[in-house]
Amino acid sequence: MDFSNLNFLAILVAALAAFFIGFLWHGPLFGKQWIKMMGIPQKEVDAMQAKGMGAMAPQMFAALVQQIIIATVVSHLANALGVVDAMGAVLLALLLWFGFIAAVQLNAVLWENRKLELYLFNMAQLLVSLVAVSLIVVLWQ
Repeated sequence: MDFSNLNFLAILVAALAAFFIGFLWHGPLFGKQWIKMMGIPQKEVDAMQAKGMGAMAPQMFAALVQQIIIATVVSHLANALGVVDAMGAVLLALLLWFGFIAAVQLNAVLWENRKLELYLFNMAQLLVSLVAVSLIVVLWQ
């Protein structure tokens, strides 16, 4: 495997885009709905807010590393498959999302008694993030 032809700046930007999509999705855009679906008591929400964002620094750092790994893999696959345009980037994201993310995460609903509503919420966010990552790494060449 040759990683020398990857655009590491595009990978970093794609990872940051996915990270911020996740932040917006679970915060300003749909945070209240997510908290409700998760069943987090208001007392716990208040305690987390009182601690501030710094208390979540380890999780946020890990999430950013996670997005860098995903963007690197998507970039490598796009190069290996010869994906060079927006339609190909979206199709690649859809295939990866459907074949790996959505299919595997469905086990949480089927076997772990997780709420279907939460699964759909998370799958939507992951699809939007993966499409953004794929578009950035494919179109920024």
